[in-house]
Amino acid sequence: MTHGNGDHAAAAANGYPAKPHSSEPSPPSFHDVCNELRQRVDAFLAEDQKTEVLRNVQAQLRVSMAVVEEALARYSLEQISISYNGGKDCLVLLIMLLACLARRYPSPSKPSQTNDSNGTTSFPDKFQAVYIVSKHPFAEVDDFVEATSSQYYLDVKRYLMSMKEGLGAYLEDRPNVKAIFVGTRRTDPHGEKLTHFDPTDSGWPDFMRVHPVIDWHYGRG
Repeated sequence: MTHGNGDHAAAAANGYPAKPHSSEPSPPSFHDVCNELRQRVDAFLAEDQKTEVLRNVQAQLRVSMAVVEEALARYSLEQISISYNGGKDCLVLLIMLLACLARRYPSPSKPSQTNDSNGTTSFPDKFQAVYIVSKHPFAEVDDFVEATSSQYYLDVKRYLMSMKEGLGAYLEDRPNVKAIFVGTRRTDPHGEKLTHFDPTDSGWPDFMRVHPVIDWHYGRG
């Protein structure tokens, strides 16, 4: 990546979905959006990259997507969510997550494998997400979260609270959620000891934190 892993991974989905034409064609379904992202991500992974930076991005992307796929095997769709604040790390994580959903659900009706402990689940109309709004939000950030949530079919619950209070309120509103994807990286505060799967700390709302991009670093793969 030129400025970081997020730039190249996000570029795999650049330009999708297209703005509707004046003739008002039927908008793509959530599964259509996921499948388009899968095709773009898979195409990037299949490329014979000429630079070490891009080869490292490919390698890290494969690791991260394997983490997402493991989470999708552990939990049903109603049990998982994503913490989304519109940041680059969150957006890259979202793109990987939706691409993995299309891999797992090649058709909207059933997953590619049916012997998981969580059983089969129909493909949802939207994906669950939580947005903990900062105390002093920028209008541009809120606008971006709203626009991309619509673009990528996120069912976002917003909370103008502290992180702990907001997550607690979210789990009260979504009691089936057992795991939340988080775009934390190891260089972030309190990220140095995290793994791909970490239960929340004592005293925090109880769920599994899933960190697919924990070992991504700016400037290299």
